[in-house]
Amino acid sequence: MIPCSGSSIRMGTSKAMLDAGGRTFLERVIHTHRAGGCSRVLVALPTLDGPVAAKAVEAGAGVVLNPSPEEGPIGSLRASLRALDDSVEGVSFCPVDYPLIHEETVKTLIDVFRHSQAPLVVPTFNGERGHPVLFRKVLFDELLNDELPEGARTVVHRHLDDTASVPVDDEGTVIDIDDMTAYRLHCPDEYRLHHGGRSRTGR
Repeated sequence: MIPCSGSSIRMGTSKAMLDAGGRTFLERVIHTHRAGGCSRVLVALPTLDGPVAAKAVEAGAGVVLNPSPEEGPIGSLRASLRALDDSVEGVSFCPVDYPLIHEETVKTLIDVFRHSQAPLVVPTFNGERGHPVLFRKVLFDELLNDELPEGARTVVHRHLDDTASVPVDDEGTVIDIDDMTAYRLHCPDEYRLHHGGRSRTGR
């Protein structure tokens, strides 16, 4: 599931609709998870109207209303969990500001999830934990608990000893593009176009 309920204050514009290699951030994250093996992709939004919801549906995702966007990403996660049926074994949680993750990474994480009993599956790049994070169903009630001072991170830290950490050759798992400085660094050509400039290959 993709939390997409933030106000993008640091970015100054909708992160979900920014371009990254010819696709919006939202399209890339949806495609990565669908191609990586997720049977269903949900995007949690503060409103079901508008361009972001339309783009999510166009890219093949379902949309879920997040009634508590002020809670941050955990509000989106909870809204998505409540929309699932009992047959779901787990969820992949990936913020929209991680558009550079490879679909092969998602495939690898899902494979580890299916062949282990770990309550959490987390990618690591050079020893750093990243996204997406796969939560097994056994943790859903814990994630729905109101007493999570750091949101989903609180649950991750509680279960670190039981987590399946999966080393991956994918820097995108740790690249959080949540402001224009990061966007300029990791998507320089798109940044120039966004600001009315010319890309390196533009003529």
